[in-house]
Amino acid sequence: MEKGLRKRIASEWRHFKKNHELFTLGIPGVLYILIFSYLPMIGIIMAFKNFHYDKGIFGSEWTGFKNFEFFFVSEYAFRITRNTVLYEIGYIFFTTVFALLFAVLLNEISRKAVKVYQTALFLPHFLSWVVVYYIVFTLLDINNGILNKLLIAVGLESHDWYMESGPWPYILNVVALWKRIGFSALVYYAGIIAISPDYYEAAKIDGATRFQIARKVTIPMIMPLIMILLILAIGGLISGDFGLHYFVPNGALAGMTYPTTDIIDTYVYRALTKIGDVGMATAVGLFQSVVGLILVLCANLWVRKINPDNSLW
Repeated sequence: MEKGLRKRIASEWRHFKKNHELFTLGIPGVLYILIFSYLPMIGIIMAFKNFHYDKGIFGSEWTGFKNFEFFFVSEYAFRITRNTVLYEIGYIFFTTVFALLFAVLLNEISRKAVKVYQTALFLPHFLSWVVVYYIVFTLLDINNGILNKLLIAVGLESHDWYMESGPWPYILNVVALWKRIGFSALVYYAGIIAISPDYYEAAKIDGATRFQIARKVTIPMIMPLIMILLILAIGGLISGDFGLHYFVPNGALAGMTYPTTDIIDTYVYRALTKIGDVGMATAVGLFQSVVGLILVLCANLWVRKINPDNSLW
């Protein structure tokens, strides 16, 4: 046993020496993950403690699962959980469908034109949600909003969108699609241009139309990439997008829109700022992380049963 272990260590050391340049290049990334992802995990124990700043993390008394009760016994628990899951399902579905469509279309135009469309698609990805809020507010403002001016111009009544909850599922899905589609489309486009031209030439010789080529060649060839992105997206199904749901519906002034815009993250944030219960916020964050991990494992298992080549592991 010890002899086998020594051989394994010696083999790994030879591998390290042979590729030490690559390992050296990876040090910044490893340190980043260690400092910002693993070290903060020590704070998980606050989910099971009645945290006090003067006593610190380790000095505060244990409370078991009481911090979780705030969320699970809340009268809003079902509503915000439903909103979180349904919104994320909608974001994943629309982003995947339209990103694939745009990626296929990008593959049909000239390389010079692609750069222009890539920039236009990718630009919203770099905008902060604060900037996106001002863009949306410019469209929806009751007094000077562009959309209300258009409604009045065609003889319809203007709407105070920030006082109505009904339209917001549509508004948030459109805004999320506009901001997310560029990144996903470019990822899919990168996968498409990596496909060997021989497949397309063979399909054209057989008389396939562009639609048939996209459906029978392009989509099946990048299916592993699609599955990987879907599996990773499913992991965030219970987390939601805090920036989108807090800023775009006008943040703290969005009380009238809470029934259709409130999600777990925004609810916990408001509770944290009002009562300052760090333990409760940590408990909900831990709950979301555990559920996200379970969803990723289940999604990967499901994909592996269908097609093992498309799974993450």
